[in-house]
Amino acid sequence: MQNSPKVRMPWAIIFVLVIVTVNALSAALGGWAILQENYSKQEHNQDLLMPMGTAWFVALFCSGTAALQIVCVVLARRRRPWVNVVLVVWLIFVALSTAVGFLASLVSGAPSLAMLVLFGIDVVALWMALGNAAAYWFSVRGPAPTARQGFPA
Repeated sequence: MQNSPKVRMPWAIIFVLVIVTVNALSAALGGWAILQENYSKQEHNQDLLMPMGTAWFVALFCSGTAALQIVCVVLARRRRPWVNVVLVVWLIFVALSTAVGFLASLVSGAPSLAMLVLFGIDVVALWMALGNAAAYWFSVRGPAPTARQGFPA
């Protein structure tokens, strides 16, 4: 094994990892909330949000993708290219979801500024995950350069 100097993770990658972590935790919480709401409606003899089988599928899907994202955040320090691919795919999914949420709020007549802000944050995180800093960080060719690439000093 080579003795390579420790290289600090670029701030752009840290930002991406924070955004992915928050989105993953939100997804897991959302899946749990759907199940809890369905059980609450069931106890009060009300119509369910969705059939229980579908609710369980959504909850497990949300929890599974959240777990995958947390694993990727933890493994980001190892600088594997596949981690960046998973993060980019997740951010595309989240950005599209928030865009649909904002458009739905427009159609309903109550535009959601929060959804617009979240969409902007997700797009910035996606842009950084596709940028030079991420390309250098997740490269298996060697240690990332110590100077920030593509960002002003």
